[in-house]
Amino acid sequence: MADPPAASPTNRALARRMTALMALGFFALLLVGYAAVRVMQRNEVHTRLVEHTYRVENAVLNVRRLIEEAEAARRGYMLVPSRTVRLDSYRRAERETPVALRTLQQLTRDNPVQRRFNDGLHVQLASLSARRANTIALLERGDRAAAIAAFGDDAELRDIRTIRNLLDRMAAVERRLMTRRDAELRASERAFYATILLGGVVLAVVAVISTLTIMSYTRDLSRSDEALRELNAGLEDMVAARTQDLTRANEEIQRFAYIVSHDLRSPLVNVMGFTAELETAAAALRGLVERVDAEAPMVASEEARLAATEDLPEAIGFIRTSTQKMDRLINAILQLSRQGRRALSPEKIDVAALVGQIGETLSHRLAETDTTLTVEDRLPVVVSDRLALDQILSNLIENAVKYLRPGVPGRITVSGRRERDRVLLVVRDNGRGIDPRDHQRVFDLFRRSGAQDRPGEGIGLATVRALVFRLGGTIDVASTLGEGAAFTLALPLVLAKQETAA
Repeated sequence: MADPPAASPTNRALARRMTALMALGFFALLLVGYAAVRVMQRNEVHTRLVEHTYRVENAVLNVRRLIEEAEAARRGYMLVPSRTVRLDSYRRAERETPVALRTLQQLTRDNPVQRRFNDGLHVQLASLSARRANTIALLERGDRAAAIAAFGDDAELRDIRTIRNLLDRMAAVERRLMTRRDAELRASERAFYATILLGGVVLAVVAVISTLTIMSYTRDLSRSDEALRELNAGLEDMVAARTQDLTRANEEIQRFAYIVSHDLRSPLVNVMGFTAELETAAAALRGLVERVDAEAPMVASEEARLAATEDLPEAIGFIRTSTQKMDRLINAILQLSRQGRRALSPEKIDVAALVGQIGETLSHRLAETDTTLTVEDRLPVVVSDRLALDQILSNLIENAVKYLRPGVPGRITVSGRRERDRVLLVVRDNGRGIDPRDHQRVFDLFRRSGAQDRPGEGIGLATVRALVFRLGGTIDVASTLGEGAAFTLALPLVLAKQETAA
């Protein structure tokens, strides 16, 4: 099988350009996808951080609320000690404040600045709680004047202001973090949009270049197609003219072969006729020599006796053998010439039935050589020339019978299958095989392979190949010495009707 034609430089350049453009577009898509994933991740992180900031601010506000609520309740109790509701509010705020502080501490444990503020807040709240407890104890003992004096202490006012300042600073830290995170998010979004824009530009450029390239290639294809159609039109005329010339030349060759073969038979017939007369004369001469030898032995010389009884009959035998071989060769050439001149007549043929008929014709020889002829699988039905196909298969099967290995029962199988619009027929045997060096030469006229111990002139396979070619097919052989041979025919499933000039 021939190798596929190599791609033209233009096609290779186009393939490289399109591959580069596809790679660039794919890279742009990957870049956009990566940017989208990164922005989504940043958004998720920012959402969590914003949520955390809001929780910290709420915790700060909750601590501030509880401190202010406790302070307001204490002051109310100092003003109106009989109203115990305010003292209950004070005690509830005092109980909830440690819980709120722990919550704030957990939320800000990953921030060193907030941890320092938390530590200062705990110290200040501890001092303020001690002062509050002292004031409440004085009020509960009825020493309202001492409680008011303690409440007016500057240290307590400093604690409250410090606590408020710490809480304000903690809230300010979270707001700064929020501002910075918002800025980072906006920068990430700008980078994302820039990436999308860049990717879109790259894809647009790729699309434009690809479109222009394809349009240019399409125009080139259109021009090439038009040129090819013009070339094909010219080639069809050239092929038709060349085919006509070849057909005419083939007919002349066949006619010449027929005429030459026919004309060769005339002198050959004369030679064969004179050979017969020579045999008659030699027989008479041999009788005369024998009579002379019997009546007057001294008259006949030894040379004359040998010439009449041995040399002359041997020479005449050689002449007759050669003329008979030449007669067979001329008949073979005439047969090939007639096959080339005969008009083919396609008809529907059951190949399996045809092989069966050939087997019946050769049944005597098959029985003598202990050979079996079998058909494997289901052979396809073809539309071809029956006489030509019969001669092809008959020659192959007869050759298989002729060249069996001595002492080995012959096995000849015919198998076939259909491949698209052709049929493959395989004639396989287990004979003595063909030397691989002779696989092609055995199809040449008068060429044989192996030991010349079988009758034949080397005409059968040449006839087979000529007939196969006339049927529009090919023939090939696969064989190894001592392991048999397999001849494969590839024929059209349907042969077009042909007319051959006589």
